Amino acid sequence: MKKRSLIATVALLATSFAYAGGEGWMHDFEAAKAKAAKENKDLLIDFTGSDWCGWCIKLREEVFDHEPFKVGVADKYVLVELDYPRDKSKLDEATIKQNAELKEKYPIKGYPTILLADAQGRPYAKTGYQQGGPESYVKHLGEIQNAKTTRDQAFEKAAKAEGVAKAKALFEGLKTIPEDFQSLYSETIAEIVQLDPNDETGLAAAQKARDIQKEFESNLTKAYRSGDMKKAIEVIDNHIESQQLEGEEKQKMLTNKINALIPMGEWDHLETVLDEIVEIAPDNQISKSVSAFREQRLPKIKEQMKAKASEDKAE
Repeated sequence: MKKRSLIATVALLATSFAYAGGEGWMHDFEAAKAKAAKENKDLLIDFTGSDWCGWCIKLREEVFDHEPFKVGVADKYVLVELDYPRDKSKLDEATIKQNAELKEKYPIKGYPTILLADAQGRPYAKTGYQQGGPESYVKHLGEIQNAKTTRDQAFEKAAKAEGVAKAKALFEGLKTIPEDFQSLYSETIAEIVQLDPNDETGLAAAQKARDIQKEFESNLTKAYRSGDMKKAIEVIDNHIESQQLEGEEKQKMLTNKINALIPMGEWDHLETVLDEIVEIAPDNQISKSVSAFREQRLPKIKEQMKAKASEDKAE
């Protein structure tokens, strides 16, 4: 009897882990892909923070927990919940490890993020919280699923072509994918590059630009986090010079200096940067925003920093 009780308890615990997001949701990603392939379904992947993310909780309570959602997705998707709770006791060690690896693989920038993906795990559409309840959400999923049809039509066209024509068809399919997730189509990208040595598609150039931007953002983030604002300004200046930025792109890049110069109290330098931004294109929206910042927010920031300095000195 004790042995049977223990087996039953283990089975119950396993079930609770497998369906922490509710009945029908899987946590084992590889098992979910296998199930999707076997049943000819796609994956609906929910990246969530179940015990801290307010919008995740609203999405579950307003949509996922209701029968119209469950019925509406049953024939099309295998449901996968990838949870990142603060209370790690909610998950077993294998699931925590798996989810950490998937967070690295899929560049998720916020929660909840809902991905629609094929059985190979390749995303073709992205969404998140939507108002309107379960029926509206199911309709929304149907609309964004059309991206897969467009992707597959381009890939089918590519299968009938050769050389650069095939590369261009593959590239048209790739462009339907949200940019953040195109890197997950590594085999497709490699084939395009091989078939298009002169880069007629522009894929290689676009990849290079993304890599440069990613490196810039990484270096700038490191400088900010370390509190080295002089380094941050150096990173920005080097990027502007190396990429020969002009016009609005240069304006956008120069606005990054504002975050570095304010903590340093380099007001004269800041004024010079603000002037430079406006001079590039006085009438565009960036210049208008910078002018509003200078007139409305900057004086208050200076007062606050002056008051804080006085308090620190008094202490």
